[in-house]
Amino acid sequence: MKKVPLFPANGKIRSLFHPARKIVTGVSELLLLVLFGGVAGCYHRYSGMIDERLSGKRLRAESRIFTAPRRIWVGESVSREELIAYLKSSGYSMAADGESAGRIVATDTSIQIRPAADSYFNGMNALSVDFSGGGISQLRSLDSGERLMSAEIEPELITGLFGRNREKRRPMSYGEFPPILLQAVLCAEDRRFFEHPGFDPVRVIGAAWADIRRGEKAQGASTITMQVARSFFFSTKRQWRRKARETMMALVLEHRFSKEKIFELYANEVYLGNRGSYAIHGFGEAAQAYFGRDLRELNLAQYAFLAGIIHAPNRYSSAERRPERGAEARDRVLVKMKDAGVITAEDARSARSLPLGLVRGTYGASPSGHFVDMVKDDLLDRFSEDSLGAQRYRIYTTLDSDLQRAAMEAVEWGLANVDAQLEKTYARWREKGETVPLPQVALVALDPHTGEVKALVGGRDYASSQLNHCLTRRQPGSVFKPFVYAAALESALTDDERVWTPISQVVDEPTVFYFDGKEYKPDNYGGEYLGPVTLRDALVHSLNVATVKLAAEVGYGRVARFAKRMGLPADIQPTPAIALGAYELSPLEVARGYTPLANYGSACEPLYLKSVRNAAGDSIHENPYRRRAVLDPRVAYLVTHMMEDVIHRGTGAGVRRRGLRVPAAGKTGTSHDGWFAGYTTNLLTVVWVGYDDNRELRLSGAHSAGPIWGEFMKRAVSLPGFSDARSFERPEGVVEVILDAQNLMLAQPECPEVRREVFIAGTEPTEPCTLHGTSTMDRLLRPFSWMGDLF
Repeated sequence: MKKVPLFPANGKIRSLFHPARKIVTGVSELLLLVLFGGVAGCYHRYSGMIDERLSGKRLRAESRIFTAPRRIWVGESVSREELIAYLKSSGYSMAADGESAGRIVATDTSIQIRPAADSYFNGMNALSVDFSGGGISQLRSLDSGERLMSAEIEPELITGLFGRNREKRRPMSYGEFPPILLQAVLCAEDRRFFEHPGFDPVRVIGAAWADIRRGEKAQGASTITMQVARSFFFSTKRQWRRKARETMMALVLEHRFSKEKIFELYANEVYLGNRGSYAIHGFGEAAQAYFGRDLRELNLAQYAFLAGIIHAPNRYSSAERRPERGAEARDRVLVKMKDAGVITAEDARSARSLPLGLVRGTYGASPSGHFVDMVKDDLLDRFSEDSLGAQRYRIYTTLDSDLQRAAMEAVEWGLANVDAQLEKTYARWREKGETVPLPQVALVALDPHTGEVKALVGGRDYASSQLNHCLTRRQPGSVFKPFVYAAALESALTDDERVWTPISQVVDEPTVFYFDGKEYKPDNYGGEYLGPVTLRDALVHSLNVATVKLAAEVGYGRVARFAKRMGLPADIQPTPAIALGAYELSPLEVARGYTPLANYGSACEPLYLKSVRNAAGDSIHENPYRRRAVLDPRVAYLVTHMMEDVIHRGTGAGVRRRGLRVPAAGKTGTSHDGWFAGYTTNLLTVVWVGYDDNRELRLSGAHSAGPIWGEFMKRAVSLPGFSDARSFERPEGVVEVILDAQNLMLAQPECPEVRREVFIAGTEPTEPCTLHGTSTMDRLLRPFSWMGDLF
């Protein structure tokens, strides 16, 4: 082959390069076509990924659980700032951003509440709220102009429903993130976020050079937009190939979305460590997880901490146990904020001097954790876990947020009281080297007229134990006794030979009962016996022997059938032990069984899941009230009237010493555990205290569960929604008569001591008192009154 010199002697270099130039030009054009075609293809593919994953909406890739709507009242002691804070925590914002649950329009003395389409009220129920003197002075409907005494506002967000990976988020819109948090995050992660096109060449080159020097891929070069790309679309493995894909996706994201939307996606998705068994995503959830507060209520030091843990979240997850790590994260960001001119040196020093206020061991110990578990279990009977995690359902419950807080506070106070009483027992166990178990607790409060569960505490500490003791069966002891007495009093409406009334008597004395060839010998609590007693006094003083005698007279089978009619489980057996609550019930079952007593004979099924709506606001599931008449209202009233006396002068009198002044009916119970069940006209509450291993508590219900019940009810009636606890209304067909206290006959003016008693009409005494009732001469002549018929 003939060789052609590279530089010919004749110097015609251009003529020799002309064919090569054509080749290079052609190849270049082909490469450019391939490049631009590849870019266009990548844009189309990545844009499709964005549409599929984000759908152009704020990140809410999970269903959310809400309380019942909150009701506000004219005269309620709540400030303008407190109500605004509540509305913000419920998803409202001050700006009309189109994505919040509603808008708040505020002046110095009033606010307007304007629900959006994505709210509980579906855009309706706009309100004007005026404030003066530290409370609400006026409520007005903006829809009708009508003045209102009370009104419902948006339910409070309880939690997002986590899936199998146990990730928790609390999504917020861009406008809801505090500006100082935004500055802290930008200083920590991406100072030029609002300037660069999605990737920062200076940072990329710097990171690459650092990696080359270290010989490993360790230096971060990702902008916030690139981190969004990684979080939603790519793996987290450090590779420059992945970095190139992130960069391309970042460019597409910047083209598709505003900077504000990109930051919102980032701030709701960024991983911020683990708390308990949950992975925390987003600053909204992190504020609750680390500080137990709403994000908008934090201070500069806390915002700096949240921005500082992005870099290594798992290192700082235990910052409450390693405070030096929390300070390290905070201080690093404060320095960057000072250097950027966002804060002054004095601001930084002041922030460093503040305690971080990290909460210890309470995350996962949600004030409504056991309630949420009940709701989730109910939902999983109707929906798949995948749909709950992907369809963005809005789940509305019956929980009253104020009442739930009152329940948690009462339980905390009450358990401290129980622990103090058991301290000597704990000391003996410690001396023996034994483990010291702490008693558990359950409290359930419901509306007796609807069955709506308004508050529920399922245990001492949800983070330590997710066992819901409201659903755990234990022997209820004497809280079962009202069913025995109700079954007896029902005899007034049947063809029974003997009619029982509140003044019917049984003899309270040591007694052996025989059933099915076996002996049964109950004892009274404390070993005291009162002899002949009325049914009222037997219930008031919770006399065991008298109650078993009554059950034997009425019939154990009738008592068992009556209990089942009240909604109690079908496995309760007709034996003497039934009278003393030997057959196990859960606190929620006791509450269900008490609803006919509190609701004039109508039984209500407990209800905690109210409705489910899809992302468009359409209702896809509604739980109706389930009520049925199971008991004559007259019998229900008689039992309630007797149970009022339990609180006035019987085993439940301690709740009056706790300061509860409203009309209330209740019953103590003592088995291995302590119980108290009772109600006002608008709230029914059951409390249980006991050990998980069923060892004996060695405290009566009056000294364990009773104080918790009393403290909770006292707090409940101080709330506007439950303050209207009235006297129990006597139904038609019930009469009240005044009796001589000694012989229980109709009182006369001369009777020195009298008592009032209620009866189903037709069963009341008709004979006047013969001991004090008339003059002495009349009593002497009464044996000869027959002679008047002769004249």
